[in-house]
Amino acid sequence: MNGPLKVALLGCGTVGSAVLRLLQDQSGDLAARIGRPVEVAGVAVRRPQHHPDVPAGLLTTDAHALVTRDDVDLVVEVIGGIEPARSLMLAAFEAGKSVVSANKALLAEDGVALHAAAAKNGVDLYYEAAVAGAIPILRPLRESLAGDQLSRVVGIVNGTTNYILSRMAETGAGFGEALAEATELGYAEADPTADVDGFDAAAKAAILASLAFHTPVAAADVHREGISTVTATDVARAAEIGCTVKLLAICERVTGSPDADAPSDSVAVRVHPAMIPTSHPLASVSGAFNAVFVEAEAAGQLMFYGQGAGGEPTASAVLGDLVAVARNRLAGAAGQGPSGYADLAVRPMAETPTRYHVSLDVADKPGVLAAVAQEFAQHGVSISTVRQTGRGDAATLVIVTHSAPDAALSATINALREMPAVRGVTSVLRVEGLS
Repeated sequence: MNGPLKVALLGCGTVGSAVLRLLQDQSGDLAARIGRPVEVAGVAVRRPQHHPDVPAGLLTTDAHALVTRDDVDLVVEVIGGIEPARSLMLAAFEAGKSVVSANKALLAEDGVALHAAAAKNGVDLYYEAAVAGAIPILRPLRESLAGDQLSRVVGIVNGTTNYILSRMAETGAGFGEALAEATELGYAEADPTADVDGFDAAAKAAILASLAFHTPVAAADVHREGISTVTATDVARAAEIGCTVKLLAICERVTGSPDADAPSDSVAVRVHPAMIPTSHPLASVSGAFNAVFVEAEAAGQLMFYGQGAGGEPTASAVLGDLVAVARNRLAGAAGQGPSGYADLAVRPMAETPTRYHVSLDVADKPGVLAAVAQEFAQHGVSISTVRQTGRGDAATLVIVTHSAPDAALSATINALREMPAVRGVTSVLRVEGLS
């Protein structure tokens, strides 16, 4: 059979409409790259009347019928969410269709089962567009770096929060003001919860960690904190020590364990705002851009940077996957799926080593610094640097710790809040990348 490969497109929003447009505009080049023409067999949407630019003959509200049609070869899923996306993917696999998806939430929640279903039916599941938009990061982790040992993957993977924090640093604005600006410019949704509370980044962190460390990691395994509590004071304090504040997705392989009965190696996956030195490559990533920084044993340090969202950038990643799965189909084989052979334990945040930057409003009198230092020592936390700014009622202690289990650091902060000499804990942020 030498006819065209038929594609079922599920969803025709910002990304889906861009995929449809690129399939049409680049049809000649795609045919040359794949070896066969590619045609859209149908487009499943909930409200056909909302898509006047799509030929009426392609539109359907019966997505299940579309993905199981005999003449459909490949399925592109860009509707998002958990259901009906999961059921439609499983139906496509059972019907022998490979799937290209941009669905980070579903892959982070149920990736293991979906990959198993695809493998059982001898088809592909590709999802480069699920993390960092147009930036090619998942395939390098899965394939290009498959012969290396990765120790850390750190990313700015949410454009909305990066825009907000960038504006706070540039203008001195508070969180609310920067969020309002992001909303007005279209960088933030009317309900920004998924972005500013870290849910979006946590799903992406789970996917990155699963691929980097050959270990199944779900979104529920990811420690998550958002940026709504980051203040203008936090950002100013960061600048004072040559740092900036970013919402980071941090995936790392941790060697050794505080628990003698626990495995010696584990995976720690977390999303939270953190101070990073302005000399770090991620510090220069501003606005709505994304970047992922990878540390590998043999390859060293690598950074992937680019457009992290938007219709056409995300559609670019979708079409890259589409070319790959189409070639696999013509070759009569499925590509290599992710490996979960390591099956490392996911380390709780309480046991994960990290560092804190703490600002304390204190009484300016003898013995206060010694008492504060003693509180850190009692919790097994050593201090890296300490400095005092102001005098009298305006005295502030700024402390940066050495690495310690997060539970010990958190307990120290709680104890400091109870000290009579401490009028208030005015800023607490984790620190990454300081020597």
